[in-house]
Amino acid sequence: MEKLISYPISVVYYLCFGLCLVIFHPIQWFCHNVFGYQAHKKSVDYLNFFLVKCTNILGTTYTFKNRNTIPKNAPIIFVSNHQSMYDIVGIIWYLRKFHPKFVSKIELGKGIPSVSYNLRHGGSVLIDRKDPKQAIPVIKSLGEYIEKYNRSAVIFPEGTRSKTGKPKEFAQSGLKILCKSSPSAFVVPISINNSWKMVKFGAFPMGLGNRLEFIIHQAIPVKDFPFEELIKKTEQSVVSSIK
Repeated sequence: MEKLISYPISVVYYLCFGLCLVIFHPIQWFCHNVFGYQAHKKSVDYLNFFLVKCTNILGTTYTFKNRNTIPKNAPIIFVSNHQSMYDIVGIIWYLRKFHPKFVSKIELGKGIPSVSYNLRHGGSVLIDRKDPKQAIPVIKSLGEYIEKYNRSAVIFPEGTRSKTGKPKEFAQSGLKILCKSSPSAFVVPISINNSWKMVKFGAFPMGLGNRLEFIIHQAIPVKDFPFEELIKKTEQSVVSSIK
């Protein structure tokens, strides 16, 4: 029944979602090229505010727990499980004051209005998963960037989205490079629940009435732990709260 009801609602949702991407693409371009970084960031923040509102059409809600525990005025490395693209929409809007930048696959860097432009010009980095050597200096540059400006990087160590919500084993290389390049950073684990249900039927129709939950765990200072212990603590924190 949910799937049947979702067809007309999903049409309305996708029209609104696509309209937001198209409208904000020239706004981003103008803000970036005329006013610079801060204006461009604001345009991206409000794009994602409207994308969140679009998902409300589907009955989606977002809950962020423990946001007040995230260290301020320090570089942050958010490490999370990955269930759908709505993980990213939620993080950009609800954690906007931390200036989140993403490690994304290179294919997303072109062809998607607003999204591709932000990935190329907003401080995120694009990696070619078929070429591991290319990824090393790119991720290193992101670590140096957040170290310099006290901003945040977001990495999904599973490498790809979980279609059932069940977490996959964490890959270590990307996080290790970020930690090495940003020694004063804090690793902040995040557990995401129910995001996969948004696309449980595939791209169309959408899942209805989902409560997306983002649980933020205790920050871990990079400098206080050898990497092997840090990655273990991080993975345990993330996995412990996935339902």
